[in-house]
Amino acid sequence: MADRYLEISLVKRGISCTARLLDDRAPLTCEAVWNSLPLSGDVYHAKYARNEIYALFPPFAENEPPLENPTVTPIPGDLCYFSFAGAELGTRAYGYDREVRPGTTVVDLALFYERNNLLLNGDVGWVPGIVWGQVVDGLEAMAEGCNDLWRTGAVGESLRFRGL
Repeated sequence: MADRYLEISLVKRGISCTARLLDDRAPLTCEAVWNSLPLSGDVYHAKYARNEIYALFPPFAENEPPLENPTVTPIPGDLCYFSFAGAELGTRAYGYDREVRPGTTVVDLALFYERNNLLLNGDVGWVPGIVWGQVVDGLEAMAEGCNDLWRTGAVGESLRFRGL
């Protein structure tokens, strides 16, 4: 199979980077994401994992991918996939109490843009993610945009994933 690439963008800021899908390490996750592109949603900056931006989506895979190519220590440029039951995120502590409800499932597609990330949540413990892609171009500019997002806020900003 030839390498597949996608563009990840902070739409309002006009910043994009390019990532390669890790089909050899996370084939089921890559196929699920690829078949659902394009995806776009409100962007959030992580509270606990540190240098992470992400968007939340309704489930889009026919079957949720297994925990293939897992990590709890993502590195700069990693794209991670998480699946959460609404009850795990539907509390005021996370700030999703209006968007996420118990009884639902939500998919979190994340981009890690800097070092020293740890997927440890004080409520539930370790939260392994599936590494399904790696940024190959534009990470420095994206990291600057992510830091701006952290400092000035995410309101009105979207995170978009689209195939190339």
